[in-house]
Amino acid sequence: MVEDRKNLRTGYTTGSCATAGAKAGLLSILNQKKYEEIEIKLPKGKFLKIPIHSCEFSENFAKCSVIKDGGDDPDVTHGAEIIVEVNLSDKKDFIDIDGGEGVGRVTKPGLGLEIGQAAINPVPKKMILENIREVGNEILEKRGINILVSVPTGKELGPKTDNPRIGIQGGISILGTSGIVIPFSTASYAASIRQNLDVAVAMKEQTVVLTTGGRSEDFAKNIVDLPTHCFVQMGDFSGYTIQQCAKKNIKKAYVVGFIGKLAKMAAGVKQTHVKGSKVDMLFLADLARQAGAKTEVIESIKKANTARHVLEIIQENQIEKFPQLVCNEVYNQMSKHADGKVPLDVILFDFDGNVLGRKSE
Repeated sequence: MVEDRKNLRTGYTTGSCATAGAKAGLLSILNQKKYEEIEIKLPKGKFLKIPIHSCEFSENFAKCSVIKDGGDDPDVTHGAEIIVEVNLSDKKDFIDIDGGEGVGRVTKPGLGLEIGQAAINPVPKKMILENIREVGNEILEKRGINILVSVPTGKELGPKTDNPRIGIQGGISILGTSGIVIPFSTASYAASIRQNLDVAVAMKEQTVVLTTGGRSEDFAKNIVDLPTHCFVQMGDFSGYTIQQCAKKNIKKAYVVGFIGKLAKMAAGVKQTHVKGSKVDMLFLADLARQAGAKTEVIESIKKANTARHVLEIIQENQIEKFPQLVCNEVYNQMSKHADGKVPLDVILFDFDGNVLGRKSE
């Protein structure tokens, strides 16, 4: 995405907060001093400095906190204190990461996390591990490290998110795929989409790749050989983006994403933000029926928790035609939004970057 967002200030994710707190905690134990700022390594190799709000330590224990800063367009977690406790254990070369007070627990399938686990998503967990190992390799030769992430206001904030609906109870999630919060508003995001398309057009490009986010963009780059400026993160604004492609006479658009967003797009939803729309399980159940699913599978899909859960059910029961039907419907809906003016290539990825389904001219 083009960087100029009308000078809106970026922030950092709850995952970055937890990472900074964990790293500050371990360093304060190792060096027996307080830290007021910590530099962490982000998933794509960049670095970010984060202020430490509080820091206390002893020989084998530390507790450090970070105040979540959502930038100029904050979500409900803006201003929340993310507390991280670090304990040295006797379990050599072992790092345990768990959630404490105010961090939700997973109670339903389909989220990519085990039921009963703390709602600390895989990317933040990996970020914590990498940053801790970077400074803690020597201590890990002799000791283990237990990390506990807590959010005192998390129980209060949780119901203000979609966590209760998707089965995360008791608090917020520790989130973030890039580590940085990019200011989000309809006007600014729409402007950035238009600007990104304008750059592609100005560079004499006739093909663009519309992705739902950073991960789908990374996977798309593995199979679509185009310059970086041809990749447009449309986020939740699929209908708007393809309409803009038609308006700007784009000759071809790849539409790329995972099951959650594509399931909504297939059902005709033009703006797929989780607050603005829900996955239509009856629609997905009907697609499964068309794909040859048995009655009990169809009924389980109707009761599914998330689109990811639906995909798990589909894969468990080997309903091979289902992903293709999703792509076909996305193709039909996006063509309709573009008044048939933009040839499409729709690609559905699984969460490891494998192509599950594809529909083009």
